[in-house]
Amino acid sequence: MSVFILVHGSWHGGWCWRKLSHRLEAEGHKVYAPDLPGHGVDKTFANRITLGSYVQVVSNVIDAQTEPVVLVGHSRGGIVISQTAETRPHEIKCLVYLAAFLLRNGEQMSQLAVEDTDSLIPQHLAFSEDRSYHVIKGSEFLKEIFYGDCEDADIDDAVSRLVPEPTRPIETPLKLTDENYGRVPRYYIGTLRDKAVSPMLQRKMTSAQPCRKLV
Repeated sequence: MSVFILVHGSWHGGWCWRKLSHRLEAEGHKVYAPDLPGHGVDKTFANRITLGSYVQVVSNVIDAQTEPVVLVGHSRGGIVISQTAETRPHEIKCLVYLAAFLLRNGEQMSQLAVEDTDSLIPQHLAFSEDRSYHVIKGSEFLKEIFYGDCEDADIDDAVSRLVPEPTRPIETPLKLTDENYGRVPRYYIGTLRDKAVSPMLQRKMTSAQPCRKLV
């Protein structure tokens, strides 16, 4: 049995892992799905949130465990688990990227996201006047972007929980080394019909930053 820490993506919260958490727990695993700052029940203001803020929350959960963890990141959560692995390499059994941003040292998520011409997000993105946060403009596009094959009840619940996404973390270059981040095994779960992080970008990232296994 393993300890799983599930890191959510942009606009979402730990709540989005609910069904998966129940399945993993039913198999005997221990599961944590924390809300990152400014998401879920956490009300930290967007202009106070950094990538380091995200990493600290995940690191706190890791530090409370008695064994190495499986660290899973979805979408934007990929940059969080990568940077966390740089600071806690010995406490992480492996990294699992679920349709997630898989960056190399010095890269920032915003650059790759803009280059993803197959994603529906860039054309529907709106920033606050001070650029401290960004949202998807037009709730009618949310199903197509995020929830294409989800049940209506799950979509309604998810949409009601979405929050503005802080901008600074995605504009922060990752600082990764072979000695720390590079020693942690990486796995990638790709998605074939993703409209947020497109299959094209997923292939590009896994080619540039190979993983032990691509599913």
